[in-house]
Amino acid sequence: MEENNRVTHPRIVVIGGSAGSLRTILEILPNLEPKLQAAIIIVLHRHHVYDSTLTDLLAIKTTLPVKEAEEKEDIQPGTIYIAPSDYHLLVESDYSLSLDYSEKVNYSRPSIDVTLSSAAPVCGARMAALLLSGGNNDGTDGLDEVQSFGGTIAVQDPIDAEVDYMPKHALQTLQVPFVLKNHEMADFINRFAAEDLV
Repeated sequence: MEENNRVTHPRIVVIGGSAGSLRTILEILPNLEPKLQAAIIIVLHRHHVYDSTLTDLLAIKTTLPVKEAEEKEDIQPGTIYIAPSDYHLLVESDYSLSLDYSEKVNYSRPSIDVTLSSAAPVCGARMAALLLSGGNNDGTDGLDEVQSFGGTIAVQDPIDAEVDYMPKHALQTLQVPFVLKNHEMADFINRFAAEDLV
C-alpha cells in the first residue's frame, strides 16, 4: 500500500547552492519544460533581506509557479518551491514540506544537507539532487544520502561555477555520475522529470 502511494507522488529535484549559484538558477529556469512533471525545491544560501525579491526574480524566468515553501504544504508537480531564509526545509514522509528552526548546519540555515537528508529516505529513486556553486561543504553529505537511497545526484562542473569549492568538495568525496555544464542542467532536470534519464 505504501509503495502504491509513493508511485502517485511527483518526482522531486532539489537544487542546492550558495555563493554564485543564483546566476546559474536563472539560466536553468527558462529552459524547463512548461508541463514539468517533477517538483523543484531550491535551497539557496542567502541573506533574509533578499527574501521579498527572490521569488519575484525567479518567477519572471519561468512559466512554472514559483513560491516560498510553507509549513505542511503538499508537494505538487510542476511547482518550484524556495526554502525560506533562516529556516531549514524538510520533506516529510507524507510528501509535505515543513520548516525547521534548529541550529545552523555548515553555518547555514537553510542547509542543503538538511533538506537532502530529509528527502532521501522519503523519495528514494524518485529524487534527483543538483549541487551548484558555493564556498562551503554544505550539500556533500546530503548528496551521499540521496545516492544511498537510490536517488540521482549531479554537481555543477567546477569550471562553470562562480565559486568552485562546493562542487569540487562533492567531487573529491563522492562518485558523482553527472557533472554538468550550465547549459546541460535544464535538460538533466527535464529528462529526470520525464523518467528519461539513464
